[in-house]
Amino acid sequence: MARPSHMVVDLAALIENYKWACQLAPQSNTMAVVKANAYGHGAVACAKALQPFAPAFGVACIEEAIQLREAGIYKPILLLEGTFSADEVSIAAEHEFWLMVEDPVQVEAIVKAKVSTPLKVWLKIDSGMHRLGLNPTRVRGFYEQLLASKNVSPDMVFATHFASADETENPFTMVQVARFAATTKHFKQPVSLANSAAIMAWPQAHGDWNRAGFMLYGNSPLDAEHASNTGLKPVMQLRSAIISLRHIDTGATVGYAQQWCAPRPSVIATVAIGYGDGYPRSAASGTPVVVKGQRASIVGRVSMDMITIDVTNLTGVEVGDQVCLWGKGLSINEVAHHAGTIGYELMTRVTQRLPIQYTQ
Repeated sequence: MARPSHMVVDLAALIENYKWACQLAPQSNTMAVVKANAYGHGAVACAKALQPFAPAFGVACIEEAIQLREAGIYKPILLLEGTFSADEVSIAAEHEFWLMVEDPVQVEAIVKAKVSTPLKVWLKIDSGMHRLGLNPTRVRGFYEQLLASKNVSPDMVFATHFASADETENPFTMVQVARFAATTKHFKQPVSLANSAAIMAWPQAHGDWNRAGFMLYGNSPLDAEHASNTGLKPVMQLRSAIISLRHIDTGATVGYAQQWCAPRPSVIATVAIGYGDGYPRSAASGTPVVVKGQRASIVGRVSMDMITIDVTNLTGVEVGDQVCLWGKGLSINEVAHHAGTIGYELMTRVTQRLPIQYTQ
């Protein structure tokens, strides 16, 4: 009898979300970002499902890209942070990876490399995020240096990244769009600005290439309700089951440090999931879960392997009943709010301890 905690990944929903991203920006090519193990969903399985539809994939590093190539992913793969050492340039050329270039060290490594196949380069411009990217005043010089190199394909892409696109009322996104446009207007090259939030809420940022990440997995990155949310379907469902039930008296405490005290006679269910599985330890009492279509709440601290929930008001609850921690009927963003974090973190922190069941 296996431990009941597991994850279900709906690949059909993943494909529908990708198509929705394309529908929101029909004039753009939409890259599928599968970095960080496809945001915790399994990079190989997700890339294989999306390969018939997506023209390219995005990952964070060369190790992630090689994993996809070895699994049979033949579409272009962009290293979103570029190379971390000079030797990675030749490896990228061998596997026909695309390279983001964001600083002079990366430019020099490409120009000096010994490669037989010219590299497809994305030139990243810092339009205000101040994390990665070339200073706009230095873009022309580096562009001309790369263009003159036999190691670089002339069809470069100019790219940037937004700091606040998830904030639908924040004007800084349009400030970045304007800065980027002022920097690139004299070059006749394709451009890429939009991440998931910009695909959904900032059509002015749609470029030749968009980069869909978080939205592919069925959750909105936006800070408010938006019409574009309607086309998203949750891909990940985190599930477990009740392994114990107990009745406690008024005043009894539950869990480590006795942080929750029963205000009435209560029925407490123990569920086999915890921070060892990636469920957030910061999830406070009151964080919702769903049992047999009914909402219940966490009480007490999250343990390494278990949580406790108050099922006093629920009907027909038994040991063995399935519990949904997030997914259909319970947004990961709602759980993240109770845990003081964001859905991105919850997705990517789910551990390999949990088996994944893929559905089509």
